[in-house]
Amino acid sequence: MEHMPYSQIQKGTFLISSPDVDMGLFFRSVVLICEHNSSGSFGLVINKSLELELPEEIINIHNLANPHVGIRAGGPVQTNQMMLLHTSGHIPNQTLQICDGVYLGGDLQFLQESITDANGPPIHLCFGYAGWGAGQLEREFLDGNWFIHPASSRQIFYTPTEKLWPNVLREMGGKYATLSMIPEDLSVN
Repeated sequence: MEHMPYSQIQKGTFLISSPDVDMGLFFRSVVLICEHNSSGSFGLVINKSLELELPEEIINIHNLANPHVGIRAGGPVQTNQMMLLHTSGHIPNQTLQICDGVYLGGDLQFLQESITDANGPPIHLCFGYAGWGAGQLEREFLDGNWFIHPASSRQIFYTPTEKLWPNVLREMGGKYATLSMIPEDLSVN
């Protein structure tokens, strides 16, 4: 697939960090764009797992029956805020469709029902988000910090977090597939 121009940054696309982004949360990150307009952009980092102990009012670990629940570091902004990313289109008044089969939103009742159901929807609890002011993301893209690729629920919910960055680059083909093979630590030969 050809590299998408920056004008195609839109809700439902992945931002894949270039190998030049070499530190912090955005190192080898994949960000799902949830909103992009002339005022700015926001997205969720979806390939950085987070180890947290959550209060029992949110998740009672003893009642966790859904095998598809993950906790993610969604971004560096408002890291104490939790957002739900999932595949359930059954609560349209509470959710925003991001791309085909991927929804953002839901309340505590939806969360509780989803995690206690062995057949519940795949769900990521994302803490924090990534945000950009007007024109900022476009500048970062033009500076070569990001690549863009259409997102899919398969990649978001069924690809292991540590494999998402190289898998998406391989899927993009060409020079991007080559970039996917760069080792994380270049000093290791």
